[in-house]
Amino acid sequence: MKNFILQIAFFSISSQAFAQVGINTASPDRSAMLDIYSQSKGMLIPRLNKVNKEEIPNPAHSLLVYDTDKKCLSQNIGTPSMPDWFCISSNVAKIFYMPSISFDTSQDINGETKDLYALYKNQFASPRAKSTSAPSSIPYFPSSTDIYYYVTDADPNVFRNISISDSGVMTYDVKGTATDCSFINIVFVVK
Repeated sequence: MKNFILQIAFFSISSQAFAQVGINTASPDRSAMLDIYSQSKGMLIPRLNKVNKEEIPNPAHSLLVYDTDKKCLSQNIGTPSMPDWFCISSNVAKIFYMPSISFDTSQDINGETKDLYALYKNQFASPRAKSTSAPSSIPYFPSSTDIYYYVTDADPNVFRNISISDSGVMTYDVKGTATDCSFINIVFVVK
């Protein structure tokens, strides 16, 4: 009987040592140490300014805090003795230039259009070449409304009356033939 009680105690202790913790769920996912469930609320992690964040003693590799100065989720990608805080959610990572596209400027024309989102998606979905182990397509945003579109500069001797719809369709006039020095800079910003 004594051995039976010891076996029950051992199994109880060992099963609790590998148990997951669930908040608002009776069956936390087995792959998570902590499973928080809600359909109406989020989770807040510690919110620190830059000075307070950098004063954390020996921050663990991959420690997360919200940096109130940079307004980003910040992760220690360094070591506890040499922390290196990296913003994993900020405007710095959300801006990219439009992939190369060609514009026919051989004749003056008004009201030309380019679907910037479709051009971007097509280039990312089927690149011309890739490294051996790379996936066959580049991840891209699934909807044209996931992105803001900007023209930051354009050759004024070639382009005029530039406008862009919320879905990424650019309308423009061509007023002159492009030269080797002509340009248009198109920037995407993730919403």
